[in-house]
Amino acid sequence: MKYLHTMVRVKNIEESLDFYVNKMGMVETRRSENEKGRFTLVFLAAGDDIVRGKAENAPLLELTHNWDPEDYDGGRNFGHLAYSVDNIYETCQRLMDAGIVINRPPREGRMAFVKSPDNISFELLQKDQALEPAEPWLSMDNSGSW
Repeated sequence: MKYLHTMVRVKNIEESLDFYVNKMGMVETRRSENEKGRFTLVFLAAGDDIVRGKAENAPLLELTHNWDPEDYDGGRNFGHLAYSVDNIYETCQRLMDAGIVINRPPREGRMAFVKSPDNISFELLQKDQALEPAEPWLSMDNSGSW
């Protein structure tokens, strides 16, 4: 397993980038906008974590800006911790066998969510390419929130 990023939700992307980039000195490494999902993702790295101009192995901070207004109370602005795994299906099966609920199963062979005993969300992402969709994951429903 490899640590990837921590996600926080932000209300105003420009204001947040001013803080994280201009004031804190972080560097934007990539950005994606999803019109259908109505959100923007911006990934940041600390300057000292960037090696030879590349952030490929740097721990990242993901800023998620949902386009529709939302109040983030009760810790909702903190999203999740993310880790890549060698085999998403084997990892989820091992966790299930250990009594962990798979809140969001890896239906498409790429992404799953589980929660810690303290309700911290963990995103598990398939390393490299997504695996072929397979049962029982393909037809498994979501459970709770993540």
